Amino acid sequence: MAKKLFIETLGCAMNVRDSEHMIAELNRIERYDLTQDESEADLIIINTCSVREKPVNKLFSEIGQFVKHKKKSAKIGVCGCTASHLGEEIFKRAPDVSFVLGARNVSKITQAVNSEKFLDVNINYDESAYAFGEFRQNPYKAYINISIGCDKKCAFCIVPHTRGEEISVPHELILKEAEKAAKSGAKEIFLLGQNVNNYGRRLSGGKKEEFNFSQLLTQISKIDDVERIRFTSPHPLHMDDEFLEVFSSNPKICKSMHMPLQSGSTAILKAMKRGYTKEWFLERAKRLRAFAPQTSISTDIIVAFPGESERDFMDTMDVMEEVRFEQIFSFKYSARPLTAAAQMTNTLDDKTASARLKMLQERHAAILDEMTPSYADKIFEVYFEELRDNGFAAGRTTQNNTVCVKGGKELLGKIKSVKITQPQRLILYGQVI
Repeated sequence: MAKKLFIETLGCAMNVRDSEHMIAELNRIERYDLTQDESEADLIIINTCSVREKPVNKLFSEIGQFVKHKKKSAKIGVCGCTASHLGEEIFKRAPDVSFVLGARNVSKITQAVNSEKFLDVNINYDESAYAFGEFRQNPYKAYINISIGCDKKCAFCIVPHTRGEEISVPHELILKEAEKAAKSGAKEIFLLGQNVNNYGRRLSGGKKEEFNFSQLLTQISKIDDVERIRFTSPHPLHMDDEFLEVFSSNPKICKSMHMPLQSGSTAILKAMKRGYTKEWFLERAKRLRAFAPQTSISTDIIVAFPGESERDFMDTMDVMEEVRFEQIFSFKYSARPLTAAAQMTNTLDDKTASARLKMLQERHAAILDEMTPSYADKIFEVYFEELRDNGFAAGRTTQNNTVCVKGGKELLGKIKSVKITQPQRLILYGQVI
């Protein structure tokens, strides 16, 4: 009889893929059926995120709830980035946890489950060439890791301390995985890495990959069954013209670009150790839109980084006005352990931080309200990948707009022309034509 697995995935798309890898690895040895009810699970896994403080604080209350409701024999495991940086402390704070497995140690999940008080959070462990089993929660989209770790030293970011140094996955393995996924029905390939457009910097053992990111995109686009390619996250510093030319000219590459700004102030960017200036970012965004005018641009923004003045914050607002991002992920600065910024003393009070975040988010909402009416009566090619409530099917345009139409399973996995009849700020409603 199959065992039941409850897995909670927090954080980024890389964590989603790590969870898929864990599920695949567990099923190599014995069958696990996924469940949404932790009380019936034989195994409970929390795949954690530590980029911000809130998910870390939430972890231990989550564990407490799982302990309260789980079967007596069920094991609880903590995996991912928080596991990497807290390590053995998790056992001390939550004695009912059976294993702690770091973000760089996913391939050891079966060993962890079958051991008592298993702990492995080695961020130097190299899984870049490990052949994981096959499992995808969404059969229409294939997440593929093209690199692990990060060599950037951004002052606010804990990721290099939880995922280790940057290593690229050999391009042969990536192409093989993309071919296999496409043949199984995934028309969209989604490439993942902390700095995807720095692909090829280092292979296992210190070797250099012969492919750069632009070449990798070109090769994947040659796979017959692949119809769409997405990726996240590129770094603004590596957005050279070769990359922009490939991005704009290749019809299989979706015209949606995530450009993490973090701050619009050159002084704050320097303090953050981002490696570029306000002017560099604006020039690259302008260049991107010159190459591919239809491209939507999303970004990440941190407000109230230590030392941020009112003028610094207004520089961020200036960039938002000039670029007019279609989507922003915005947060108040959150000090993370092991980072350079955590040692800074010129922190801002929460009242100022909250006011700036509110101002930023309200202005962005207004920008979206200005943009939204222009979508009316436009026709988009939409790739449908999920069902929604009340008889709707949902998919995405190449620019990453979410589109809903009346429909069912017959639309899933298909690309259809849709005319937008009711544009809203976050969802476009339309009709298949």
